[in-house]
Formats: sequence, structure tokens, C-alpha cells
Amino acid sequence: MPTLDDLARIAEAPLHTWPGALVVSVVAALLALGIQRVGARIVTRIARPYPLTSVVLRYIDKPSRLLLVILALEAVWWEAPDTLTFITPLRDAAGIAMIGAITWLSVRSAAAIGEAIIQAHPLDTADNLQARRIHTQARVLARSVMLVIVIIGVGGALMTFPNVRQIGASLLASAGVAGLVAGIAARPVLGNLIAGLQIALSQPIRLDDVVVIQGEWGRIEEITGTYVSVRLWDQRRLIVPLQWFIENPFANWTRSSSQIIGTVFLYVDYRMPLAPLREELARIVEAAPEWDRRVQVLQVTDGTERSMQLRALVSSLDSGLNWDLRCRVREGLLEFIQKHYPQYLPRARADVSAELENGKGEPLDWVPRGLHTPAGSTAAHTEADPVASRSGRVPVVAADAAAQSAQAKSNAQEKV
Repeated sequence: MPTLDDLARIAEAPLHTWPGALVVSVVAALLALGIQRVGARIVTRIARPYPLTSVVLRYIDKPSRLLLVILALEAVWWEAPDTLTFITPLRDAAGIAMIGAITWLSVRSAAAIGEAIIQAHPLDTADNLQARRIHTQARVLARSVMLVIVIIGVGGALMTFPNVRQIGASLLASAGVAGLVAGIAARPVLGNLIAGLQIALSQPIRLDDVVVIQGEWGRIEEITGTYVSVRLWDQRRLIVPLQWFIENPFANWTRSSSQIIGTVFLYVDYRMPLAPLREELARIVEAAPEWDRRVQVLQVTDGTERSMQLRALVSSLDSGLNWDLRCRVREGLLEFIQKHYPQYLPRARADVSAELENGKGEPLDWVPRGLHTPAGSTAAHTEADPVASRSGRVPVVAADAAAQSAQAKSNAQEKV
């Protein structure tokens, strides 16, 4: 009867040559794949009633498959004799691949946990403030954890090389200078990482918040590990570094609630009666589905030399509905004024004096030409006037007088 030592020798016999080692490696990899697939189906069927667990299993499916294959291959290669050609570099490569697979599995696990939390708190509700808070924390913290895992994984993979290990030891010996240089070089990365943690914990912004950044109105669409994507009203995207939100002021319209009050400004004549406008405003908002029945008021807020300023305040559940409501109110009030009070739209006024002289016996400049005393010429009639000083020319004033005299004589002769 064969003993365990005999079975061990039989199993190790193919590993003394590369063809045998390759065959054993392929068999081990296929066996690992089969075990992973069967186990994944069993666990998925068990977790089917639990949607959040199913999300985690879906995220870690491929990393776990790769990890099992690498484990099987590394087990085979470590059983191979050291005299086998290229077995040592192959073992080192398998070790690095193992660290990479574990890093990938850890990153996907962190992402899966964040996604499960997000799916447990949907945003398609009327009051989604708490859900947006949880979404922001889950996404930012998950990305921060993933970044730390990647840094640790890359460091672990590099430390498998002896030369890199020696460099690390020398850096530890001069940790002060190295830390200062590394801190200066990595300041943007570390600044964004710390800013991301601050945003996740203090939450000055959340996903789907309505913000105004340097005059641009938009919604927080995505918060990554380094920047925030803001979807503007015209479907552009404003990319803002995370650190900017910590160091600069901005307007957040949905910080504590999505409810908002909007304004509508109108300019009308001073004679415009306000009672009909207030009644029309009440009628418009009563028929508007965007109004939340909290605020509707019309007030005179300013007066200029030409018109008075009216301000209508209307409220809605969120900024999108409030924008539509403001447009509806503005259009309705303008249509009402145009239809019933068109004479009270803004107009320019001017008081015209009946005096035709300025007090010095001289006519005013703006008086029509027919009201002035007729002038015979535009010439200056001075010695410097080149027209009047020419010889052989009759001044225009004298010519006009002669013509009038001749006309008078002609009229007298006709009467006779």
C-alpha cells in the first residue's frame, strides 16, 4: 500500500522538468477556476434575497478568480525544485502578482461596500437630503480608502525588490529631509486627499446640491478623489479641484433643505394699481403645480424717476421647479398688464415749458424754426466774413429787402 511519502514523490515527479511543470500548472489553474465558479454560483444563489450582498459579490467576482488562480500557480511553483531553470524569477513574479491581486480585490471590496450603501439610499425621493449626505460620504470615503490601498499595494510590490528595499532603508535613515521633499512634491495630492476627507466629514457640498460658483449655477454631479464635477444649467461641466471648496466661498442653495424662494421683478408706471396684480399673482400660483403653497407675495421694492419696481416672491420644493414657476409668474403678470393695463407700462415723461425766450430776449435753441424771427442769412456780416466782403456782391439781407419791396409794389399796382 503506497504511503504519503510515495504519493508526495509521485506528485513532485513531473515538476522536475518544464513540460511536467507546465502541465501541472495548467491543471492547477483550471481546478482553481472550477472551484471559484462553483463557489460563486452557490454563494450568489444564497445571497439572492439580499440585494446589497449581491452587489458585493458582483464586484469581487473577477478579482477573487484571479487571486485563486495565482494562489494555485504559486503553490505549484514553490513545490518545484530550486534547480529548475528560471523557477526563482517565476516565483518572484508570482509574488508580485499575488500582491497585485490582493490589492485589486481590496479596492473592489471597498468600492462594493460604497456602492451597496449608495443603493440602500436612493435619491429618487421627495426629500433626499439624508440620502445625498450618505451618498457623498460613501463615495468620498470609499475613494480615499481605495487610494490608500493602492499606495500600500504599490509599496508592497516595490519592496519585494532588494534594491528598492535598500533605498527605503536609506530614506528612513534620512527621514527628515526625505519627508520634507516628499511633502513638498506631493502637496497637491495630499491637499486634495485631505480636502476630500474634510468634505466627506463636514459636507459643505453633497451630491446633487445646487451651487453657484463664481456666477455659474449648477448641480454637483460627481465628487472624485481630486476634483468635483458641476453640471451647469446649459449641460456644460465645471471641473473644480476639491481643495477649492475648502479655501473659497461659494453659494449652496440646498445646504439644509431643497426648498427655495425665487424672485420675479417687474417695472411698471406709478399709476399702476397693485390690488389687481396681487389677485392675478394669487391666481397664477394657485394654478401652478410648481408652487408648494408656502410663499406668494407682491411688493413695491424700489422707485426710479421713470417707474416703480415690483418684486414677486414665490416658493417651490427645489430650484428646478422654482425656475419654472418664476418664468410662469413673469409671463402671466406681463400678459395681464398688456391685456388690461397697457397704458401703465413704463414710459418716459418730460415737462415742456411754454416760454419761448430765455429771459434775455433771445429765442431758445429748441424752439421750432417757424417760431423764430426770420433770418436773412447765415453769414456773419463782419469784415472777416469772406462772403460779405466780396466786391460786386449784394449782401443777402439787402437782396431780401429789395425783393420784398418789389413784391409789395407789384401787389399795389394789381389792386389799382
